[in-house]
Amino acid sequence: MTAPVAHGDDARLADVAVPAPLPRALTYVVPDALAGDVTAGRRVVCTLGSRRVVGVVMDVRRGEPPTRAKPVLEVLDGASLPDGLVSFLARLSSYYLAPIGEVVKLALPPLDRETVRAVTEPTLFSMERGERGVAPRKVQWVEAVEDGAVPEGADGVGKLRANALKLLTEIRTRGPLPLARLEETHGGARATVKRLEGSGLVRVAEREAPRDPFFAEPAPREEAPEPTGAQRDALAAIDEALSASAATTFLLHGVTGSGKTEVYLRAIARARELGKSSVMLVPEIALTPQLVARFRARFGDEVAVLHSGLTPRERYEMWQKLRTGAVDVAIGARSALFAPLESPGLIIVDEEHDPSFKQEEGVRYHARDMAIFRAHMGAGVCILGTATPSLESEQLVRSGKATRLSLPGRAREQELPPVEIVDLRRIGPGPSGDKRISLFLHRALEQTLAAGEQSILFLNRRGFAPSVRCEGCGEIRSCPQCSVALTHHKVRGGRLRCHYCEHEEPLPERCPKCHRGELTLEGLGTEKLEETLAATFPTARIARLDRDVASGKNVERVLSRVRAREVDILVGTQMVTKGHDLPFVTLVGVVNADAALSIPDFRAAERTFHLLVQVAGRAGRGDRKGRVLVQTYDPEHHAVRFAAKHDVEGFLERELVDRRELGYPPFSRLVLVRVDALDEGLARVAATQLADAARSRAVGSGVEVRGPAAAPIAKVRNRFRYRVLLRSASREGLRSVSLAVHAAMGALPSTVRVSLDVDPVGAL
Repeated sequence: MTAPVAHGDDARLADVAVPAPLPRALTYVVPDALAGDVTAGRRVVCTLGSRRVVGVVMDVRRGEPPTRAKPVLEVLDGASLPDGLVSFLARLSSYYLAPIGEVVKLALPPLDRETVRAVTEPTLFSMERGERGVAPRKVQWVEAVEDGAVPEGADGVGKLRANALKLLTEIRTRGPLPLARLEETHGGARATVKRLEGSGLVRVAEREAPRDPFFAEPAPREEAPEPTGAQRDALAAIDEALSASAATTFLLHGVTGSGKTEVYLRAIARARELGKSSVMLVPEIALTPQLVARFRARFGDEVAVLHSGLTPRERYEMWQKLRTGAVDVAIGARSALFAPLESPGLIIVDEEHDPSFKQEEGVRYHARDMAIFRAHMGAGVCILGTATPSLESEQLVRSGKATRLSLPGRAREQELPPVEIVDLRRIGPGPSGDKRISLFLHRALEQTLAAGEQSILFLNRRGFAPSVRCEGCGEIRSCPQCSVALTHHKVRGGRLRCHYCEHEEPLPERCPKCHRGELTLEGLGTEKLEETLAATFPTARIARLDRDVASGKNVERVLSRVRAREVDILVGTQMVTKGHDLPFVTLVGVVNADAALSIPDFRAAERTFHLLVQVAGRAGRGDRKGRVLVQTYDPEHHAVRFAAKHDVEGFLERELVDRRELGYPPFSRLVLVRVDALDEGLARVAATQLADAARSRAVGSGVEVRGPAAAPIAKVRNRFRYRVLLRSASREGLRSVSLAVHAAMGALPSTVRVSLDVDPVGAL
């Protein structure tokens, strides 16, 4: 063990975030030999107990060191985190009551995390020096020489004039292209390129082959369309805020197809003109090559795309480009919020209403809320874009904390599709015999197929059958590790699967409980819907888009087939609602609008409304008019009625009234205390102790404490789950009670897991 270091009252101290579940950074003494190297954001090696660990310096100051303070042992090479990012991470840790070491890890590139292993296990190869055994593959690229003119009368050029000019025109139009791709599309391309290179018209250079699928194709060239009047008004307001470096939040509320992406592109271009960096956050599933291609068409390859498909080396390279300023635009899901930029001048959150912006494991931050926070810390602009504003964002506007920018019509002046409500209580099934494919929906599909157009059917439940019931004893086959029914997946060999813990088992021939009754498949999932449609419309080309069949490249593969008109009917879960531009889709059918309304959550109506409006917006985005059918057993529900009228303002007004009366966000704040343990009694006792600690501190604070109660899904992965809910209109009071709960966690057995979820979006 390292001996304590003796110092006077004016020692140089470093507060270091270490990889441990500690509420705050630990203080270390900075030796004189390292004084010039230990600065905020640098990675250092220090001792934690008997271990050597890598931490990040959060602050450097002078003062009296704590008793038995240990020294910083070493400063690691490499770029440090920007000061602005370090300050942001500290504030995020404080707000969400999250261990600072866990928060800092969100901002470190993967290879920096490997350095921890390299320090503690010196025999490991340091990945910062390159991936072992992987040499970058080089490919030849051809680019046009600026202002190069075809020399008149040059020997031999005349014989190649037609082929050469055709190839040269393509290179000048599309930009640099791989020679191998030119050889695929132009006969004798290699020889033609060689002659053009000799004439000074093109140059050939080797580049490292891109491994990221978003950059596998050359950046296309695109002329920016003329903005609409509403787009110009929105851009003028954004330009004013960017130019003034004024911390500003805009809610860009535009109907589906209104051209929000064009506003984003022009706003980023303006930020770059002003020397400001930009970050754009999108829901993970919306991060498709189609979207990235639009950004690369404007900004070339000076865009960092941060996504889960990158290798650690690729993520590290993206991180370095952003840190050094080689790239000043970052696009990605939640994690792009931690791009290593000093102070982004512009942060955009597309589809800001999407619940996936809330991290549900580890550090439970909300990327939308923290995007506003990070932008304002650097006097930047934050744009929240959506067709269906969250109630939290709408309330920001009404309270004067954000400014609304409206795009009330579609950019290409198409009408929003009419929505028809199909009352399943009164309308019978079509020829398939399945009541969820009503006669109305069947006829609409027939008409759309006859017209050579495309349809989307939305059903937010994957699998073949959501549950399996015994006809004899009524037993529903449940997951042995979770308190949920197993879903039957026919394409998985007829297996039953849990969507929470991934447990799988074969479909038994007889009921395992009574051993007599036959098992019946109940309910409808996307897999069964696809099979039923194939039997009903045997000549139709049907594809399915859900998490069982579409991940990574498969998502874009399915969407590409739809855009190429190789699919007649697309069946999908909420993945089909995420902003996809499919111009030949004219019919959207919502198979069951009631599914989300049955969830025990005060946000159920809001989520249903968002899904219905978003999926309806996929219809009629091209030259042909669209149509939407919404099937429901509850046609009078306000979420269904307002969605059918595309009445966003009416829904917001009604829902805000309900929330205010019930005292739910955005008129109060919540903290959900999540408790789980392998023993149900232990989980219940621990939750009770934490609730008692909360009530003791809550006296006179205006904080309401509810629970403990079993979670709606009481067991997941063999761990029993309990919840305690804290609610208050006072942020200060709620924080005080939350800190009391946090302190009480230290007295619980180590086998009990507890997390504080600040501003939760769900309670399951």
